[in-house]
Amino acid sequence: MRDETVILCRCEDITREKIRECIEAGCRTIDEIKRVTRAGMGPCQGRTCQMLIAQELSAYYHIPLEEVLIPTSRPPVKPVSMGILADAYEEGGKPQ
Repeated sequence: MRDETVILCRCEDITREKIRECIEAGCRTIDEIKRVTRAGMGPCQGRTCQMLIAQELSAYYHIPLEEVLIPTSRPPVKPVSMGILADAYEEGGKPQ
């Protein structure tokens, strides 16, 4: 299968070819790739593509996968509906 047809980030429709172009241009972290391509910024927030991008970085730079810097997660870690937030605000409580 050709790299331009392999989608690594389904939410943002980013191909393996585009990820590799970023890496070859000097991107060394998932955050740098995210800033250039928006990979990991879709509805799944990287839960689907983050490890795939890490594998590409690991292979290109010949480093163990464990040494690829994984971005920090920011709250909310899971998608939260606006209704839940509105209900919590009206009740004067904090979202769980």
